[in-house]
Amino acid sequence: MKSLRGESLARVEITSGGIVGDRAAALVVASGHARTGKAYRGKEDERLHRLEDEAAAVGSAAERGVLLRRESSAPHYFDDSPISLVLAPWLEDAQRICGRTLDVRRFRPNFVADALPGAERESDVLGAELRLGARVRLRVTKAIRRCVAITYDPESDAVDPTILRALAQQRAATFGVYCEVLVPGTIVLGDALLRS
Repeated sequence: MKSLRGESLARVEITSGGIVGDRAAALVVASGHARTGKAYRGKEDERLHRLEDEAAAVGSAAERGVLLRRESSAPHYFDDSPISLVLAPWLEDAQRICGRTLDVRRFRPNFVADALPGAERESDVLGAELRLGARVRLRVTKAIRRCVAITYDPESDAVDPTILRALAQQRAATFGVYCEVLVPGTIVLGDALLRS
């Protein structure tokens, strides 16, 4: 479900449209909010990212006077692209900039990899074709420009606007990359990420 808590998976099937089941539904504003007819996101309710259950999310919105309805007519409800990727060196750079440890879940990536040779910054891989596991091929399409959602702690009610401010000042608010799927397949936790 879009905007709700993510989950770690040991094995996923990737199709040309992304990970099977990923953001396969969204909670759409029926009334009570300026985004009527559009997806209700973490930007509108900083608690959504901590909720796993659709009913809890609907209840949280109702507390704010917002009526939601479930929508699942589209194959996926992405902000931009089917796959997002973060590398550990990018996370280390963000932590250095922010002066603190950051839980990677703030950034809601599909994949986190230890490293990729020659990829110190997102700009180093733009347009690159990557191999994930034995079969899957991805093309990096763009760096991800981050929004207020990264300021929400994944485990508490804490909100820290200094994270977005620091990344905006030192990284043009970018962190991670979007990818398109060139060759689908199955990925298993621990599979290698390499340039094709």
